[in-house]
Amino acid sequence: MMKQFILVTCSIFSIAAFSYAQTADSVMVKKERKAHLEIGKEGVNIHIGKSDSTQKDKKGSFPKVSFGFNFEHFDIGLSKYHNNGDFGFPNSYDFLEHNNWKTHTFGFDILQFGVRFNPNFKIALAGGIDWNHVRLEKDVTIRPDSPVLTADPSSETNLKKNRFSSRYVRVPLYFEYRSNQGKDGKRFSVVAGPEVGFLIDGKVKQKTDGGEKIKVKDDFNFNQFRYGANLRLGYGGAGLFFKYYLNDVFAESEAPGLEGYKNLSFGLTFGF
Repeated sequence: MMKQFILVTCSIFSIAAFSYAQTADSVMVKKERKAHLEIGKEGVNIHIGKSDSTQKDKKGSFPKVSFGFNFEHFDIGLSKYHNNGDFGFPNSYDFLEHNNWKTHTFGFDILQFGVRFNPNFKIALAGGIDWNHVRLEKDVTIRPDSPVLTADPSSETNLKKNRFSSRYVRVPLYFEYRSNQGKDGKRFSVVAGPEVGFLIDGKVKQKTDGGEKIKVKDDFNFNQFRYGANLRLGYGGAGLFFKYYLNDVFAESEAPGLEGYKNLSFGLTFGF
């Protein structure tokens, strides 16, 4: 059911984006310029020019509606897992011990539908992908197709790499406030709002001392649906992001004793 929902959602985004692109392609567009759908006093039209983040403010040209493929909010940072406020884990799940500096998150937005009400305020619904990579310290293998989260001793000892990952479709709702443009054309931006995610898959990736690579995909008891909040602070095209997921990393009843195990992520973000 969840996979069907994801497919339907992605199909709607894709069909709308394809239709928009077909319309834009019918107009000659100069190199390094983009086409934007706008709604203003003059009605609905295709606008040819600079992207929303860089074009100069014009009085009387709001509200604006935009939709399309936008590679924005490119995030790279660290993930911190905690169990009811304790950044550790119960003894029964000591196989989740990980290297803090090699446990990270990576993601970006692909699609965006936005409404800019004035030069300073915008609301946008986006769609993208998030990865969370946990670098496990112990030589264990998370068991696939298991009713509960379980790990077995690895058949290989002294693994060179043992990574446990999850991949989600992310759907954030952004409320953006930005300052007026400075003399250099840049602005300060504050972006915040709720975010939901739908599990695509989990993955175990191991590398032995001999160079052999082992990859296994499964849901690995990850929560099929997650929800939380995000905050972004930036200047120009770069800044910082913070995310906190309010529900557990692993599915309810599939990780007994690990209730309250949540994910906090933070790092650098590019593309406002």
